[in-house]
Amino acid sequence: MTGLLSMAYLLAGVFFILSLSGLSSQETARRGNLYGMVGMAIAIIATIAAPEVKSYVLLIPMIVIGGAIGLRLASRVEMTEMPQLVAMLHSFVGLAAVLIGWGGHLSAEASYGVVAQAAEHMGAHNGAEAAIHNVEIFLGIFIGAITLTGSWVAWGKLQGSISGKPLMLPFRHGLNIIALAASLIMLFIFVGHPHGALAIVLLLLMTIIAGLLGIHLVAAIGGADMPVVVSMLNSYSGWAAAATGFMLGNDLLIITGALVGSSGAILSYIMCKAMNRSFISVILGGFGSDGGSAAAEDEEYGEAVSINHDEAAELLKDADSIIITPGFGMAVAKAQQAVAELTEKLRKEGKEVRFAIHPVAGRLPGHMNVLLAEANVPYDIVLEMDEINDDMPETDVVMVIGANDIVNPDAIEKPNSPIAGMPVLEVWKAKKCIVLKRSMATGYAGVQNPLFFKENSAMLFGDAKESVQALVSKV
Repeated sequence: MTGLLSMAYLLAGVFFILSLSGLSSQETARRGNLYGMVGMAIAIIATIAAPEVKSYVLLIPMIVIGGAIGLRLASRVEMTEMPQLVAMLHSFVGLAAVLIGWGGHLSAEASYGVVAQAAEHMGAHNGAEAAIHNVEIFLGIFIGAITLTGSWVAWGKLQGSISGKPLMLPFRHGLNIIALAASLIMLFIFVGHPHGALAIVLLLLMTIIAGLLGIHLVAAIGGADMPVVVSMLNSYSGWAAAATGFMLGNDLLIITGALVGSSGAILSYIMCKAMNRSFISVILGGFGSDGGSAAAEDEEYGEAVSINHDEAAELLKDADSIIITPGFGMAVAKAQQAVAELTEKLRKEGKEVRFAIHPVAGRLPGHMNVLLAEANVPYDIVLEMDEINDDMPETDVVMVIGANDIVNPDAIEKPNSPIAGMPVLEVWKAKKCIVLKRSMATGYAGVQNPLFFKENSAMLFGDAKESVQALVSKV
C-alpha cells in the first residue's frame, strides 16, 4: 500500500509539473489548468486512501464543506477580484502550516513529554534527526505566519480596505533585522530545549513576531508593486507547504511546495526585472519609497483635452496602425468583449491593430492576457511591452483603456517620482494617444500622470465598456 501511495504521489507531481509547463503560454494555459486539477484530484484521493487515515467520519464532511465553500466563492468572484482571492488562498496555506506545526509539537509533547521520545514517535533515531525535525517545525510555523499575515495585508490593499501607500515606520529596516535576529536566536534555543514550557513560550513568541513581520513587510510596499507582492506570497506559501511536508514526512507536499515556491520566486524575479526593482528588496519589504522620493503634488501640468466619441472614431478611421493598451480599468468595466469586437471591425477595414501588455497591468501577472483570451482576441496580436515599445513612434493611434501607472512618463522622465525606474509603455511617443478613463483620478501608485496633459493626448471620459461600444457603432 505504501508503494502504491508513493506512485500516486509521483504521478500527481508529474501532473503538477505539466500544469506549470502548460501555464507558461496562452495557447496551452487551458490544458495546464486541466493537468493541475487532475494532479490535485489524484493527490486528494491517494491521501484519503492512505492506511494512516482512519477518521473518515470527520474527514469526509470537512472535504465536502470546504469544497462547497471554495466552489461557491470561486464561481462568484469577478475577474477584477481574482488577485484578492489569490491573496486570501495564500493566507490559508500559511494558516495550515502554522496549525500543523503547532499541532505536531503539542501532540508529541502531550504524548511523550521529552524530545527523545517525540523524535522516536516521528521516526527519528538519533539526535541529529531530532534536531532537524525541530528545525522543520520552527521554520514551518515561521514561514506560515509571515505568509498568513502578509496575505491579509495584501488582500486589504488590493480590496481598498487598506491604503495603497507604503507604511514608513522609523527605523523600519532595523525592525525587520531585529525580528529576524530574535527569531534566529529562539530557533537555536528551541532546538536545544524542544520540550516543556520554555519550548511553547518560544514558539508562541516566534509566531507573534513572524505575524507582525509579515504585516510590516507587505505594508511597507506601495500599491503599484502589489502584483509582485502577490507573486512573492505565492512563493512563500509554497515554501510553507514544503516545510509542512518535511514535518509530516509527506513527499507530495514537499514536491508541490518546492514547485510552487521556486516558480513563484522565479516569476517574482522576472517581474522585478521588468519593473527595474531589486529582487532582494521584495523579500525585505523595501519596495516602498523612502518618503523623500515622492513627487510634488502641486505641480502644474496644464489642461487636458477632452474629445467625444465621434472625434475618437474619426481618429481611428484615419489611422492605419493602432495599438490598444489595456489596464485595470478595462477589467473593472468588463470591456474586453467590446474591445474584441472593435478590434475585429478595425482589422476588417484593413488596419493593423495590436495590443501592448505591460507585465504588471491589472493586479496579477497575465491579468490582461486572460481577459483578452476570454474575449477570443487572437494571441498573435497580443504583444508584451518589450516586443512593441519600439513601435510606438511609428504608430498612428494608441488607445489606452483604463491604464494609468503603466503608461506614466514620470517613470522615465522624473527621477524623484515614486515610480521612477519602472519600465512603462511609452504610448506618448505615438502620433496620437486616446485615453479612456472615468475621471482624472490618479492610479494605484497615487501619482498624477502627465500623459493626460500632453499635446498629442486626448481624454475620452466615461465607462470604458460604453465608450468602446459607442466606437464600435461609429467606426
